[in-house]
Amino acid sequence: MGSEIKVFTLAEVSEHGSPEDCWLVIEGKVYDVTKFLEDHPGGDEVLLSATGKDATDDFVDVGHSSTARAMMDEFYVGEIDTSTVPTKTEYTPPKQPHYNQDKTLEFMIKLLQFLVPLLILGLAVGVRFYTNST
Repeated sequence: MGSEIKVFTLAEVSEHGSPEDCWLVIEGKVYDVTKFLEDHPGGDEVLLSATGKDATDDFVDVGHSSTARAMMDEFYVGEIDTSTVPTKTEYTPPKQPHYNQDKTLEFMIKLLQFLVPLLILGLAVGVRFYTNST
């Protein structure tokens, strides 16, 4: 008879997040990688930053070799209770207000309401200055 597979909650795995005791969750399995911290090619910081969460995406994104995947078996300690792992939600950007092209006309009217009186004032000052100097 084989040994029972141990099932851990994410909270239990999260308690093991130090250089002296480092566990990771990758593809639904729990690994104790404490002994591998010093030998990891990316350094121990990479592994320590992946503790306390599902590190599957981090692991897959790096593109580990088949040799690296085979090495994982020696660090296997059990399975993760998937009901304790938060589900991933897809990012949906906030709704942007529709750009109303008609506002361009409103902006031009306001701009002209400001500039036309300034031009008239400038013209009046110019005429006054020119007529007084001659």
